[in-house]
This record gives sequence, structure tokens and C-alpha cells, in this order.
Amino acid sequence: MRPRFINHRMFMVLVHLRNSLLYAQTWFYRNYYGMDIAKDVRISLKARLDKTNPKGLSIGEKTMVTFDAIILSHDYASRRHLAKTRIGTHCFIGCGSIIMPNITIGDHCIVAAGSVVTKDVPSNSIVAGNPAKVIKSGIKTIEYGMLEE
Repeated sequence: MRPRFINHRMFMVLVHLRNSLLYAQTWFYRNYYGMDIAKDVRISLKARLDKTNPKGLSIGEKTMVTFDAIILSHDYASRRHLAKTRIGTHCFIGCGSIIMPNITIGDHCIVAAGSVVTKDVPSNSIVAGNPAKVIKSGIKTIEYGMLEE
């Protein structure tokens, strides 16, 4: 839905500008920090990725990370500075969710909003809660974590 006070052409210019900013951000994460992020990943401008151990973070293709999501790849308290956090392909990370370090989220997964993921998530499942628990398994998602019809 577009605002009524701008015409369609200007709306499309703004959409293109936003998409360019998102692409530039993931390019920066890949090339400057050295994160293993696929080129077609969508990361919100307000999502927070751990830059203390950037090489410990891996995000698969066609994955969506929404606003206020926090993805950690190190744990200062337990001295795990070289933790590996992996998010698979075709996943959706909901707003306000927290992915703790040394966690693997399988392919085709959905992490519900506000979840705190403290254990590995099997592929083809939906997790929710604090701590996150599997609430449904055997799902199939298409690009960016949308459920297949």
C-alpha cells in the first residue's frame, strides 16, 4: 500500500532506494566485516548482527532477518569468542528475536517474533517462545521464509 500523497513513480523510486540500501548493507557486512552472508539475504536496517566475531556468522540464501532481531556470534561470559552461528536457507527470523551464539538454525525454518533461540533448530520447523521450542515441524517454506501453500 502506497501513501496517497505521492505518485506511483516517486513511490517506485523510494522502493528502489530502500532496496539499494539493503543491498549495500549486506555487501558491507560481507566485504568489510567478512561475514558469510548470501547475496540475496534481506537484513533489516534495524537488525543487529554481532560484529565482535563477524566471521563466526553464516546466513544462507533467500533468508529474511527482520527489525530488532539480534544475532550473536560470541559469548563474553563463557569466553566463547570464536562461536559459530549458522542460519540456513529460506528462513525467516521474526522481529525482536534473539539468536544466541553457537546455534544452528536449519533450512526452511521460521523463528517467531520475540523468540530467544538457545538450542539448535531442526530443519523444516517453526520455533517460538522464550526459550524457543519447536511448535510445528515438517513445514516447507519458499523464498524469505514464506510458508508454501
